[in-house]
Amino acid sequence: MRTARRYLAREIYRSCAVVLLALVGLFTFFALIEELDNVGSKFTLLNLFYLQALQLPARLYELLPIGLLIGAILALASLAQRNELVILRVSGVSGIKLLAMLWVITVPWMIGAFVLSEVVTPAVEIRHSEANLTLLGRAGGGRLNSGYWFKEEGSLGGDRIINISELKANGGVSGVTVYEFRPNQELARLSRANDGYFDEGTLVLADVSETLIDDNALMALANAQAPATPLTRTEQVESRELTTTLTSERLIARILTPERMSISVLLDYIDYLKSNHLQTERQIVALWRKIAYPFTLLVMMTIAAPVAFMQTRRGGVGGKVFIGILLGVGFFMINQLALNVGMLGRWQPWVTALVPNLAALFLAFGSLVLMENQHNMRRLFISRWPWSKAAA
Repeated sequence: MRTARRYLAREIYRSCAVVLLALVGLFTFFALIEELDNVGSKFTLLNLFYLQALQLPARLYELLPIGLLIGAILALASLAQRNELVILRVSGVSGIKLLAMLWVITVPWMIGAFVLSEVVTPAVEIRHSEANLTLLGRAGGGRLNSGYWFKEEGSLGGDRIINISELKANGGVSGVTVYEFRPNQELARLSRANDGYFDEGTLVLADVSETLIDDNALMALANAQAPATPLTRTEQVESRELTTTLTSERLIARILTPERMSISVLLDYIDYLKSNHLQTERQIVALWRKIAYPFTLLVMMTIAAPVAFMQTRRGGVGGKVFIGILLGVGFFMINQLALNVGMLGRWQPWVTALVPNLAALFLAFGSLVLMENQHNMRRLFISRWPWSKAAA
């Protein structure tokens, strides 16, 4: 059994590696063609290659389930065509035992996917965002035309809203505007700074222009009378320190999509959003999907098993691969559809993340069981049919 498992693992690993290399190369080639318009005197072709190289782990992360499915189907169909699977079945290995062997073979892929998801992809995505800022002047992610917006509790008892125009590659910020409100949602102070940086729970602003609004400004405006003293005054200060819940890591989390964050960073960002009464549905769904991602590889291997065991009259390798591609793309589309429908319908996050995987797993497992017992079921069906009794 161990020898057979090693042989199956070697064939599947080799096939999956070739398929993933082809898929990643193909998508990278298309991305290179799409970005060629940006090449010029400041953004060279070498810079383009560098940015695309940084995108390789994220691309591999996205294509790994489909690549594993197609590679496993190719390997198993090739073994079936050479009658090697028949030899295993004749030697006493049932379809369920063979599926268990395939699950054991998938475990290293699941561990590798977890490392890729938690360590490699987040680190490279941060580097990619920094390179985009340096080379192209854009960071992507959750940036609006007016910049990045953050909300937290302020020092005056009300809310504080921070607007940042640009995140720098060294972790600093520029074009910072801070709106500080009183508990009754009245604006108390407006601060503008050209530059700033985060240092252990404080936001240090440089070259700050502060506009202070009097506590009785609203009442004075309501009376429609000219006040005896100015309601606002503007001050220039060289620097100002604000105690804040924001950190450079949470700024980076704002740039990255939730699926590209590590679980620890995602949990920290969810805690920040909850503490400031902001929406967390998208991040919680992403957290569940990241937890379920290694399990998706197990589902893909389970789907590959009955497709590869299908009996065809003429080889059937091309047909099996085509069916596998359709199943993989269909599962991917249903998974994405479940994400969008779940967000709109406010489903439970675990339902959005796990139900498509569980449904695909049960369908594939049921198909394998039916194929395993198709002869017994056919004999049972014929023996219970009315005409079989009449003939007897």
